[in-house]
Amino acid sequence: MSFRRFCGLALEEPTPDETTLCRFRLALVAAGLGDALFAEVSRQLDAAGFMVKAGTLVDASLVEAAVRRPADGSSPKGQESRSPHDPDANWTRAGRGRTLFFGYKVHVGVDQGSGIIRSRAVTPAKVYESEVADDLLMGDERSFYADKAYEKQARREALKARGIKDRIQHRRVRGQPVLPRWQTVRNTLIGRVRTAVERTFSELKRGPYGFVRMRYRGLPRCCLHFDLTIIAYNLRRAAG
Repeated sequence: MSFRRFCGLALEEPTPDETTLCRFRLALVAAGLGDALFAEVSRQLDAAGFMVKAGTLVDASLVEAAVRRPADGSSPKGQESRSPHDPDANWTRAGRGRTLFFGYKVHVGVDQGSGIIRSRAVTPAKVYESEVADDLLMGDERSFYADKAYEKQARREALKARGIKDRIQHRRVRGQPVLPRWQTVRNTLIGRVRTAVERTFSELKRGPYGFVRMRYRGLPRCCLHFDLTIIAYNLRRAAG
């Protein structure tokens, strides 16, 4: 269905201007239709046979807020400061240098084989990846791939109970100087498969989508922004 027909516009009418598109987007947010749109496109892609379901590759990435960082963000108490223009965004530390970052975190579950994003979530930046990992699990995949940030014994047991292969990397426990060789080798093999989800973020950020910074303020609008971006990404993947 075309944008014109979806909006109830006559086919001969001119292309909607920025104000019309903005109102349309706000109407989608108000109606909470982001989930429904994502689910329907995913259903159609699945029905058409695009989903391989060999495994789900999960990961997360930070995205800057649309607003300027709060002025006291670098102070000792700055990590708790919020922007009056976007109170949903918050602080975390990123990278090996543990530099302060202000914004959101996007989480995805990518279909192994097709590269289509099957599950997603948007949270404030400081939310730990593992907190939303179970929401990214579809339940019909054969394997679940994740890095060591997602390791949790209860999660491993839940995957086994559901007949889903555990492909979560191991991490050292307290007092363990190095991982056993078998865990090191296993991590390497899992990492080779997981590079596909890293390429997904690379395409979303460096490709035509330019998803390095949120365009809107507030979690609901950012969620819709991400949903629409993923829908476009998935359709392009399916089109080859």
